[in-house]
Amino acid sequence: MKLRRLPDDFQVEELTDVVVGTGPFALYRLTKTSIGTPEAINAIVDRWKVQRKRISYGGLKDRHAVTIQYLTIHNGPQKSLRQNAFELEYLGQINAPFTPAEIHANRFRLVLRDMQDAELEKAQAAVSQVQDTGLPNYFDDQRFGSLGVSGDWIARAWCLSNWESALWLALADPHLNDSSSEKQQKKLLRDLWGQWPECQQRLDRSVRGSIVTYLSDNVKIGRVPDFRGALARISVDLRGLYLSAYQSALWNRWLTRFIEAHSDSASLATFDLLSGRCVFPLTLTADAAATLNAAELQLPCARSERPEGVPGDLLDAVLLEEKIELRELRVKYPRDSFFSKGQRRVLVRPVGLVCSVEDDDLHDRRRKLILSFDLPRGSYATILVKRLTDVD
Repeated sequence: MKLRRLPDDFQVEELTDVVVGTGPFALYRLTKTSIGTPEAINAIVDRWKVQRKRISYGGLKDRHAVTIQYLTIHNGPQKSLRQNAFELEYLGQINAPFTPAEIHANRFRLVLRDMQDAELEKAQAAVSQVQDTGLPNYFDDQRFGSLGVSGDWIARAWCLSNWESALWLALADPHLNDSSSEKQQKKLLRDLWGQWPECQQRLDRSVRGSIVTYLSDNVKIGRVPDFRGALARISVDLRGLYLSAYQSALWNRWLTRFIEAHSDSASLATFDLLSGRCVFPLTLTADAAATLNAAELQLPCARSERPEGVPGDLLDAVLLEEKIELRELRVKYPRDSFFSKGQRRVLVRPVGLVCSVEDDDLHDRRRKLILSFDLPRGSYATILVKRLTDVD
């Protein structure tokens, strides 16, 4: 099976009830192809010379896809913008910034290609099972792009005030998908870590280079390197991704334990995400279905109370594995970043799930499966794909 052979094989559109009227916030529809949301936002900032903090949007949308989402700019230009990879269409004015709360669902259209008959039969049977049992609401691996080969979470070191470790993970930890130039720059930094003036001379001009220059300037005037201040020089958007990745990984592990605690182990299929081992329920008893469908788990952070009973015990076990306490899941510095607070459903059901089979125009003598469905905001369509294709 192949997903995302073409950009429009993965399409997602935010569904919102926001109505234009009056107010200081310009509302835009952002349609983009093969570019991430942060990169598109950066391009808008550069083109229109607006402050990043004036821009608000509902969610991060996939890079390798065709996506439609909404954003606002406080006192933004009342005009549209078109660049190679995206189009920003001005829709009118509203009286508040666009946030995740304004998204009630996301609409997906996916094309799974290069499928054999046996794979199609398995996927179609799994569609019926998902409609019966629901789908575990895991965060998928797109959420964990900041996790390097070390397997250590930047945000964990950050929360524990291990400033140098957090900075090393952010700047020097290799990733499997690093470009050749990125690999070279990271290796250079690892080899010369602590030799800041020499690092400054040998690194290319970049955000990494400017942070190393800051550390080098400390050393040149006889000061101890300010790793805390250096970490704060990473963009607020990127630091936000570090926090969401770690929080999401903890939530995923908690969800796995919660499903296991309410299910027969023989009815579960296991699979792996970057956050750890996960499970899909293949069948559920009536009692288990009632419990799991009604359940929500909070996003772990110091601002949330520890839940009582079994959920709290299961969360304690996850945090014990991580050697961190709930009260420590907070950002001490800088104060422009924070963990999200809220509840997340344990199971979701794809709404209007329809699948059809056609000949694959890209792979001779193979078929393609076309899926259309809606999911609540924050839920991952790729988890459904894993459920349909990876479970025997």
